Amino acid sequence: MKPGTQTERGVEVRAGYKLTEVGVIPEEWEVRTLGSITSLLTNGFVGTATSAYVDGEDGVLYVQGYNVQENGFNFHGIKRVSRAFHARNQKSCLQASDLLTIQTGDIGVTAAVPAQLIGANCHALVISRLHDTTSDPHYYSQYFNSETGRSAFKKIETGTTMKHLNCGDMKELFLPAPPLPEQRAIAAALSDVDALLGGLDRLIAKKRDLKQAAMQQLLTGHTRLPGFGGEWKVRPLASAVASLDAGVSVNSVEHGKPLRSGEPCILKTSAIFDGCFDPEECKLIDRRDISRAKLSPRRDTIIISRMNTPNLVGEVGYVPDDFPTLNLPDRLWMTRFDPNSDVCARWLAYVMSSPQVKENIKGLATGTSGSMKNIGKGKLLALQLEFPAGKEQSAIAAVLSDMDTELSKLVARRDKTRDLKQAMMQELLTGRIRLV
Repeated sequence: MKPGTQTERGVEVRAGYKLTEVGVIPEEWEVRTLGSITSLLTNGFVGTATSAYVDGEDGVLYVQGYNVQENGFNFHGIKRVSRAFHARNQKSCLQASDLLTIQTGDIGVTAAVPAQLIGANCHALVISRLHDTTSDPHYYSQYFNSETGRSAFKKIETGTTMKHLNCGDMKELFLPAPPLPEQRAIAAALSDVDALLGGLDRLIAKKRDLKQAAMQQLLTGHTRLPGFGGEWKVRPLASAVASLDAGVSVNSVEHGKPLRSGEPCILKTSAIFDGCFDPEECKLIDRRDISRAKLSPRRDTIIISRMNTPNLVGEVGYVPDDFPTLNLPDRLWMTRFDPNSDVCARWLAYVMSSPQVKENIKGLATGTSGSMKNIGKGKLLALQLEFPAGKEQSAIAAVLSDMDTELSKLVARRDKTRDLKQAMMQELLTGRIRLV
């Protein structure tokens, strides 16, 4: 045992801390029930409100579950209801100190009501109106969205097919209650990280839009890169691809255990999407099947989903030339290219994952089952595409690849920031690290 610690009920508790219903917290923190820190804990309007929807600015904003996200709101598709409906349902009228929690579906996702939603109404959400002299809504929003908070909701959810939160059960939830200044300091620190994450998400969305615009211009020839001219030639895909090799049917083994280096594994169909290739999307297979599933690519290559669900069939993924071996299931094809051809595999992957061509490829899929579609090899190889000269293909691919690299760095930065926030929540919301 570390110096200055003691053991209570098998839990190590250091000096200045105590063991409570919500775990180990600082001695000066209290434990309160949600019911004891709220003046109102109720549902938003329950029932059908569609007849009360109105157009224009005259109506009252009407918040629903799809508008609520962790510690914030999105206003996409938000509705407005008539003022008469709003007047009849004042119980669900929102105030400044309110928390809104998703009650059915993505249970526990919570946001504090911002200034622009004060006076709005809401539908089938749990409203927790906090005593603003003792409790900060932004602190408890962060707590409810933390791993600890979501676990607490999990313990009280009810229902079988559709999980649900009852207000009566929520009133009995035990919560940590730091002094109000410390609540505000914790909320401010975590909100700063949320703002950084929001900025990164917006930047990523902007860069993705720019890439889509660049694809639309460059892959159709509407915009030509400097130094290139001449007509593009319409050719079937078969003229560019030497062969399509399918994987094999193999015996899967345990899915749940983590993969270790050297274990026999095979790609999942989810390993390819929107022109990308994720080698970590794989599963273990019987070691006896590994030699049958192995396909070594020549140069860089493309994987194509030949059999899949309607939304995933025809997806394409580019595999760089430094990837040594591919173990494919029988639902995936791997392209092989003639080493002497003028085809740039990366350019072709961008073309085949562009919206219009992707739609054409999916249109080739057949099958009576609504859950599984199949593309015939002959139909795919007959697909007509516009081909610029090989050097122009490579130049276009280089521009789009640079944009992908920039996007990947931004996504990695955002993911690292999310991990940092999770670590901060774990420390700040339990009082292991103190700000005040």
